[in-house]
Amino acid sequence: MPSLVAVHADDLLALLVALLVGALVGAEREYRSKAAGFRTLILICVGSALFTLLSLRLGEPASHDRIASNIITGIGFIGAGVIFKDGVNIAGLTTATSIWVTAALGMAAGAGEFALAGIGLVLVLIVLVVFDRLQLVIDRLNHMRPCRIQFRSEKASVTVLEEAIVSCGLQGTNRKFVRDNEHFSVSYQLTGSSEAHRRFSDYLMGNQFVDGFEY
Repeated sequence: MPSLVAVHADDLLALLVALLVGALVGAEREYRSKAAGFRTLILICVGSALFTLLSLRLGEPASHDRIASNIITGIGFIGAGVIFKDGVNIAGLTTATSIWVTAALGMAAGAGEFALAGIGLVLVLIVLVVFDRLQLVIDRLNHMRPCRIQFRSEKASVTVLEEAIVSCGLQGTNRKFVRDNEHFSVSYQLTGSSEAHRRFSDYLMGNQFVDGFEY
């Protein structure tokens, strides 16, 4: 019985392009020791290309997108799995978006849009590699970081703390208080240069009333 889905040279080319695209993006993520690395992004890109090929081959003329359109939903679940909260910080957003855009590149390869996939790949690598250094420069000039400070008792003055924030060159917003028996904590969104953040963390390290802080 003949196969309902024949394999053509164009299909193999699309899968190989997807493998190469996923490998290049994955190599950059693996180099930075991210949760979704080399093999993961290759599989995501090749899988997206394969689903796109199947959607084009199995769908009716008016519904070529019936399988491919659900790739986004599935990728959303994978991306959500690499986002996590570490104390007052949220990590994994760039890795999640890398998964999302790698799936889009795989879909472009599966659809035979190799030029589009190539241009997209170049732009993605520019953002991940070149713009990463630009982001470091921007962060050194001005960066917002969440900070939660826990005190041993109410002997510590919040007014003094906020004076220290200003003297270090930071701006504190979104102040929140939490009290737990003999301890209480205060949280801020602190904005300023990397040097100002370093000065304030040094101040917290030397403050005898500070029981701990997440910064």
